[in-house]
Amino acid sequence: MKMTTVIILLVIFGLIDLYVFKGVSNLISEYSQNTKLVITIIYWFISLLCLGLLIYGITYRGNFRSSNALTLIIGVFVSFLLPKLIFLGFHALDDLFNLANYGVSKLSTEVDYTRRNFITQAGMFAGSLMFGGMVYGILWGKFRFRVLTENITSSKIPAAFDGLKIVHISDAHLGSFGDSFRPIKKAVKMINDLEPDYVFFTGDLVNNHADEAEPWIEVFGEIKPKKGKFSIFGNHDYADYGNFNKQERAASVQRLKQIHQEMGFQLLLDEHVVLEQDDAAISLIGVHNWGQGFHQVGDLVKAMKGVADHHFKILLSHDPTHFEHEVKNKTDIDLTLSGHTHGMQMGIEVPALNIKWSPVRFRYPRWAGLYKENGQSIYINRGFGVLAYPGRVGMAPEITLLTLKSEAPTT
Repeated sequence: MKMTTVIILLVIFGLIDLYVFKGVSNLISEYSQNTKLVITIIYWFISLLCLGLLIYGITYRGNFRSSNALTLIIGVFVSFLLPKLIFLGFHALDDLFNLANYGVSKLSTEVDYTRRNFITQAGMFAGSLMFGGMVYGILWGKFRFRVLTENITSSKIPAAFDGLKIVHISDAHLGSFGDSFRPIKKAVKMINDLEPDYVFFTGDLVNNHADEAEPWIEVFGEIKPKKGKFSIFGNHDYADYGNFNKQERAASVQRLKQIHQEMGFQLLLDEHVVLEQDDAAISLIGVHNWGQGFHQVGDLVKAMKGVADHHFKILLSHDPTHFEHEVKNKTDIDLTLSGHTHGMQMGIEVPALNIKWSPVRFRYPRWAGLYKENGQSIYINRGFGVLAYPGRVGMAPEITLLTLKSEAPTT
């Protein structure tokens, strides 16, 4: 299977590189021979290096005890591949126009065929912008934390909880930050400066193994809400993605549970707690990961056993597909908080123009922000950390501030 995969990838990416190089050759056709030779050597050196790294990563993926090496490989490969694909699209369009022009010139003696490269040149510019964006995303974009705010309004929210502030974070993926403590400490300060009553973390503390979180215990322990910190597991918290045997996976899960506690989080694993304010209360429910196409161990029925019917109910569930399949129209949960999608760490958002787009929307119909359906809501955090591609382009890491608002019941 590995050899078949390698051969297929060699063919696909080899063809991409050949076609892209054809476009590059057209653009440099008027350059001197020495300049063309230098550009050719640089192009194929980078292309073969990226392809070699990818094949190495696929072939030896199972030997990686940590995702750091694989993340670096993916980051380098994707940073060059996406600009090439953009350039390829422009160059293909140029070739179609040239082909049509050539056909017309053959049918008419009044039309001279002249090859054009204008669209290819535009493609080079667009690809260069994308490459710059990818590099920016790796070096700086993943640390450009932003605070997004939403009001959660419901007649079921007791008056005593009106104005209660919740910070929601998700998908820390601490193994991807290396030793970049300074920007993460700044992000923790951003959380504390919001003066939240509670902090909820919705899973994926690590990439593969509990060891990744060890250096971060003190940093995340500095998150200081007024009332409490609660958390759940995500699909990456079960040590399923590394080269670990059954005993190592179990030990990692057990250690990660302890780390949550040492960070000050109360880890909810298919259970609920009652949050009290004066003489009023709401219910907070937390489940193991449940995701379509991923780890499905969360037991919502067990977690909700004993929850008061009249309570405003908040569910912490890592994967938003859980809302679609087991929550929406099947329970009386009022608000679900999720993460998992990361907004694909890449997209375009212009709130003033109501623009919000990412390729991840083709996989997840609900992928970022607040969605309301039939009296039930889900908020999907765009993620605190990064995974695979070690950067963010147009999809900044997110700290969410949710404010509860009590609404008078309609009559």
